[in-house]
This record gives sequence, C-alpha cells and structure tokens, in this order.
Amino acid sequence: MAGNDKQFMLRAIELAQEGVDKDQGGPFGCVIAKDGRIVGEGCNQVTSTNDPTAHAEIVAIREACRTLGSFQLDGCTVYTSCEPCPMCLGAIYWARAAGIFYAGTRDDAAAAGFDDKHIYSELEKPKDQRELEMVNLLREEAQKVFQHWNEKPDKTEY
Repeated sequence: MAGNDKQFMLRAIELAQEGVDKDQGGPFGCVIAKDGRIVGEGCNQVTSTNDPTAHAEIVAIREACRTLGSFQLDGCTVYTSCEPCPMCLGAIYWARAAGIFYAGTRDDAAAAGFDDKHIYSELEKPKDQRELEMVNLLREEAQKVFQHWNEKPDKTEY
C-alpha cells in the first residue's frame, strides 16, 4: 500500500457522503490517482442526471480521461467507496487502470438495496436463457464494418 492510498480512499468515501447529502444519487464515490495526485473523481449521479450509467466510477473515469487527454488510464489507480458493479468493473478494465482499491463490498451494497447479484447471474447464463431477449440481426452487414476497420491504415488502436 502506497502512502497516499488511505488519503485517496478517504476522499472517495467523502465523495460518496457528499453525493448522498446533495441528493445526487446512490452512496458511492470514486477517486482516480496517478503519480500521487488525483486526476479524476466523482460521486454517483444516476438520479440527479437521469443517467443509469452515471455511477461514481464512470464519472471519475470520464474526468480522469479528460484531465489526462487520453482514453486510457495507464498507470492510474482507482479508489472506490464500494466494490465496482459489473458495468464499472468492465469500464475500469477497458480504461486499463493499474489497480483498484475498494472499501465496501458488493454484499454491503446489497444490504443497502444495491444488489448486483442478478446481473452477475445473468452474465453466467447462455444468451438464450437470459431474462433480456438477445437476437442476432444483420451480422453480415456489421462484419463489413469490422473488415473496413481491420483494413484502415490510420486507425487509433485501443
């Protein structure tokens, strides 16, 4: 554990409390740090912005990427007041952060009414057994776009 880890986590927890106090959304906060300084932070803003993706981690990732001028968080550490949900965990992986510290657990979140168990169980099921119907449509047309991408000489890889 680095010297600033506790400080960054305390800030994430403080952001969670501020979000609750200001009625922005659920009780979640997040800080993203690089080289000993905060580059992004946020609290849950789902209800205040009517955006189901405005979880604290997503808000913080967006701010950190703007700060760094990059779509990746290489060398960054995420400090979140609670274990990330599947969406946020996926976003953290896509952003390529170096690591995650979390305070509360998914069980703590479930006890407060934020239960991701259903999503985790749905992801384990075959597509044809999931609650949401998933239909593959116009695959060949979509494959042409992927082919164009693969042939594009000046693409920005990520």
